[in-house]
Amino acid sequence: MKNWLQKLMSGRNGMDQLSNFMVITSVILILASILTSYTILNTAGLVVLGLSYFRMFSRDINKRYMENQKFLKSYQPIKNKVFRLKNKAKNSKDFKYFKCPNCEQELRVPRKKGRVNIKCPKCKTSFVRRT
Repeated sequence: MKNWLQKLMSGRNGMDQLSNFMVITSVILILASILTSYTILNTAGLVVLGLSYFRMFSRDINKRYMENQKFLKSYQPIKNKVFRLKNKAKNSKDFKYFKCPNCEQELRVPRKKGRVNIKCPKCKTSFVRRT
């Protein structure tokens, strides 16, 4: 059985980040169609799932690689922003965040220290804020 599957998948693209994202999106669309009884969501979910399987079984690896790179180029900034916001919310109890008035660099300062002189490590500008 294992040997058969290896023969089937040899020379094919397989699962990458874009295919993974497409499968998750299709599952969400299908679940939303079940909850709301909109058949268009179910159809959209099945189409996205079909496209993800097409990508997985495709033998044109270079084309699928380029598609995945375009996806990652657009997806990575969104992922980074969500990660930063999540980190900021998690640390909001212990730290306060300020933007440098000169270069807009975000700076993290411990809370409950009173008025603090903050020096930006990027542009070396000093400013005073209350924490």
